[in-house]
Amino acid sequence: MKNPTLARRIGLGAALFGLAAILATTALAEEGTEAPQELPRGHFHLPDEGNVIGEAYTVTVEEGETLLDIGRRHNVGYEGMRMANPEVSVWAPHSGTEVVIPAQYILPDAPREGIVVNLSELRLYYYSRPGIVETYPISIGRDGFATPVGVTRTTVKVKDPHWSPPSSMREEAAARGEPAPAVVPPGPDNPLGRHAILLGLPSYLIHGTNRPDGVGMRASRGCIRMFPEDIESLYERVPSGTQVNIIDQPFKVAWSADGVLYAQSFPQLEENLGTFEPILNAMEIVAGAFGEEPAPIDYAQLRQVVEQPDGRLVSLLRVAEEEPASESQEETLDDGLFSELEISQQTSLFSELEVSHL
Repeated sequence: MKNPTLARRIGLGAALFGLAAILATTALAEEGTEAPQELPRGHFHLPDEGNVIGEAYTVTVEEGETLLDIGRRHNVGYEGMRMANPEVSVWAPHSGTEVVIPAQYILPDAPREGIVVNLSELRLYYYSRPGIVETYPISIGRDGFATPVGVTRTTVKVKDPHWSPPSSMREEAAARGEPAPAVVPPGPDNPLGRHAILLGLPSYLIHGTNRPDGVGMRASRGCIRMFPEDIESLYERVPSGTQVNIIDQPFKVAWSADGVLYAQSFPQLEENLGTFEPILNAMEIVAGAFGEEPAPIDYAQLRQVVEQPDGRLVSLLRVAEEEPASESQEETLDDGLFSELEISQQTSLFSELEVSHL
């Protein structure tokens, strides 16, 4: 005859074990449905549809911070923070001020391969693995030392590099009575920082810097500078032989995943001013986004985006419910170029635009 007490204990143990198993299974199921782990700084999932990544947001200035401190922490360079917060002091923002982090980007119109550098945007994109793109602020060559466009590849990677100032720099320093050394060893005075990736273009590198406040502006003699933490990350992961596509796209458009056409515009490089008509160039790019279809574009918005470039993403689609323009507004739109832009609903305009570039 079975012991009833023992039987009850065995039954209770089985019940508790079953409950524990159910709880464990439930926990595992919940873990499986958790949101994906947060990506590292500068990493984004490539969208299934469209070419827009990230989002803009705001943060509050803390005591003693500069706008550049905040930008570096949030993966934005000097010009990006300045344009997004034109009313805020770069060096002494008031504590408690709310500032914009312009962390929304249109992917460049270029193959999603290797590294893509968009000069006017002062930003580098790295397609590091399937489904992921990384993006970081950079410095490029200042006026007179323009970073060249073209396709090249990474070659040699050097840690703690020596730097040899070019002869022109040594001559300039000597003329100021400050003769520069022929070679600068690794250390805090080395402008290459601690990591350098050489490119197939002779004398051009992607490297760090000992002056990170200059990242995000035109400050180099042609090389591409990055925050020390960003170049260190790339240095460890970018294989030698990686394609580097250096482009210049001051105006970009893209469809978002929810079907909105956005534009993003940046100041033209000084050496390119006058080489093309920015509004006509923008019109051609917008036309390409619509293909054969007429473009229902808010042309006043387009003109503002082109003439006041600040890196913000702005919708170009005309709002169906918008109120009719006043007579004064209509007169403004009828002046000069915009009397032609009204015809842009017809495909014949774009053949005219092409002729205007000849």
